Amino acid sequence: MATSSREQEARDYLEKHRIMELLNYLTSNLLFFQPDKPREYLVSLLERLRLAKITGVAFPFLMDQSNIVAMFEMMDSSNKGTISFVQYKEALNTLGLCTADEVLKDDGHGITLDKFKQEVEDCSTVLWPEMFHPKANVTHCHVECN
Repeated sequence: MATSSREQEARDYLEKHRIMELLNYLTSNLLFFQPDKPREYLVSLLERLRLAKITGVAFPFLMDQSNIVAMFEMMDSSNKGTISFVQYKEALNTLGLCTADEVLKDDGHGITLDKFKQEVEDCSTVLWPEMFHPKANVTHCHVECN
């Protein structure tokens, strides 16, 4: 029983401090950008996160519009102009832009590039204030990535 209690304490700690979201974000960025010096890149990224927290300035999302479009186009290999709901959720999860309490119902329609770009932007502007300023009053992005 002691192990179970310690495991639960560890899970609670990680959840309280949103460590898994942070690690997911760091890993996603590392794999996406594949810098020549990964340790230096991670240190730089963490330093920017620290500065954003200290100054209260919104953390800049590291993907620009061309990166988001390229990601969408890779998923839309048949050039239909849409991706599936599953691809959409997986992409947001890969980018570290999902939180457990976000909900979006699959309406059966494909996700367009415009919707994808908007959701990536919305989720990125919501996730970072929540992570570093948990009491911030921000609107949730609309996706559940469980």
